[in-house]
Amino acid sequence: MQSQLELEIQKEKENDRNLHLGGRSFYFFDFDDNVAFLSTPIAIFHKETKLELLISSREWAKEHSNVGHSGPYADYEINWDDDAGSFRAFRDRNIAELQKLNSKNQIFVQDVAAALGKPDFNWKGPSWSCFYHATFNQRPISVITARGHSPETLKQGIEQFKNFKFLPMTPNYLSLFPVSHKPTRAMLGDSTFSKSVAELKQAAIRASVMMAIQTYGYSPHHRFGMSDDDPKNIQLITEEMKRIKTTFPEMSFFMIETQDGQFVKHEIGLTHETATKVNPPVAQLPLF
Repeated sequence: MQSQLELEIQKEKENDRNLHLGGRSFYFFDFDDNVAFLSTPIAIFHKETKLELLISSREWAKEHSNVGHSGPYADYEINWDDDAGSFRAFRDRNIAELQKLNSKNQIFVQDVAAALGKPDFNWKGPSWSCFYHATFNQRPISVITARGHSPETLKQGIEQFKNFKFLPMTPNYLSLFPVSHKPTRAMLGDSTFSKSVAELKQAAIRASVMMAIQTYGYSPHHRFGMSDDDPKNIQLITEEMKRIKTTFPEMSFFMIETQDGQFVKHEIGLTHETATKVNPPVAQLPLF
């Protein structure tokens, strides 16, 4: 019943708001705690005992800047090793590891399927309705996530939403940027692997805007929106959109803030920004 209701949100496809003027609407999404809540854990390690503590991505977004310094995780630290460290569940495993675990799918694909298969698991993030709307209407979508899986793994995981009938079709991908994926980082100009996730998301947004213009042509009536739940990412994404706005002043840019389950739309101007609180889910559908 839940998936049927999902498909009945709209019965007819809607054109882009500025299609009659030659413009398109482009939707950029962070994934975790924004499109969907997954159970993928992050491990932090006690400074003295080295025992690991598993926390959720939602808790990480709230406390990561305090880990090792203050608050409930002052005595813990982050291990950056891809194979055994804090974010090992946010990276792809090699084929030999998967075979040992008797699995054909990467962790991300497994975690999405597990969430969708539990009737009591509240997996829908604050931007889910917007993601559904963009997919249903085949808006060009970019997924810009801190995860370190390959772009192909991201596609396989998101395809589970269609397999479980929560999406009517595969999204119309403009780009996929898992910014902790080393080849993706190098492509975004971070060959020394020294940039932060927020800085890499800035680069991914700029690259996605340029890909949009290259793929769909230039129009002063294009509209771009990016939703994210992490406060630091939100700050730097807004700064980057302001810079892009100076290059393309006629185009419209929006930062969608979804931290703590809220949904606040910021329209980016050359000299100011305006904020509007949106009540999900219906009001999200014609967002931009």
